[in-house]
Amino acid sequence: MTLVVSSGMYYSKKGSSSSLVEQYAPLVKRIGQHLLGRLPSSVLLDDLIQAGMIGLIEASQKFDGSKGASFETYATIRVRGAMLDEVRRYDWAPRSVHRNGRRVSEAIKSVESRTGRDARDVDVAEELGVTIEEYNSFLQDSAGTKLFSIEELTTNEDGHYDLPDADTLAPEAYVEDDSFQLALASAIETLPEREKMVLALYYTEGLNLKEIGAALSVSESRVSQIHSQAALRLRSRLSDWK
Repeated sequence: MTLVVSSGMYYSKKGSSSSLVEQYAPLVKRIGQHLLGRLPSSVLLDDLIQAGMIGLIEASQKFDGSKGASFETYATIRVRGAMLDEVRRYDWAPRSVHRNGRRVSEAIKSVESRTGRDARDVDVAEELGVTIEEYNSFLQDSAGTKLFSIEELTTNEDGHYDLPDADTLAPEAYVEDDSFQLALASAIETLPEREKMVLALYYTEGLNLKEIGAALSVSESRVSQIHSQAALRLRSRLSDWK
C-alpha cells in the first residue's frame, strides 16, 4: 500500500478508505494530544500522529460495519493502539527497571497471599529487602521511563499491543476478551481506595498527574508512584488469569 502525504494529511490509495482517512485525520491529533500529557517528555507529538495515521489507515481497510461498532469507535482503538506500540518500541529503560518492576509485582503477590490483605508500601519494601526510599525509587523509575499503565496488562511478552483482528478472531476469543475485562474490572474494585481513586481520575476523568496531585493534596511524583503501584498490584492479582 502506498501512503501519500499532502499538507500534513495522509491518504491511502485504496478507493473509499482514503475518504475515511481524510475525514477522521483530526481524530488522530486529538488522541495524540490527549496521550501526550501522560507520557515521558521524550515522546514527541509528531511521532504519535505519524503512528496514529498508520493505525487509522489500517482501520479504514479492516473495518466491518456489520459487526455493530461505529467506525469512530473502531478507529479510536486502532489509533490508540498504534501510538502505544510506537512508545513501547522506543523504550530505552534499562533492563534493571523492568526487572525491578517484576520483582515488585511478585513481592506484592507474595505478601498478599501470605497475609490475606492489601500489601502496604512498607510490606513490599520489607519483602524485597530494600528501604522504603529504594522501593519508591523503583516505582518512580517504572513510571518515568516508559508508558506503564493498565494498557500493559493486555500486551504480550514483547510489550506489543495486541488488538484482535475482526476478520480472523475466533468466536471463543471474544468470550475470553470479555472475561478478561470483567476480571480486570473486578480487580480494580479490590484496590486500596487511594489507588482506585488515582486510576479513576486518570482514566475516567482524564486528569493528568499534576491535576490529580492537586486534588489529593500530594505531589505529582507521589501520584506517579501510586499509579505505578496500582498497575503492579493489578498485574500481580491477574497473573494467574487465563
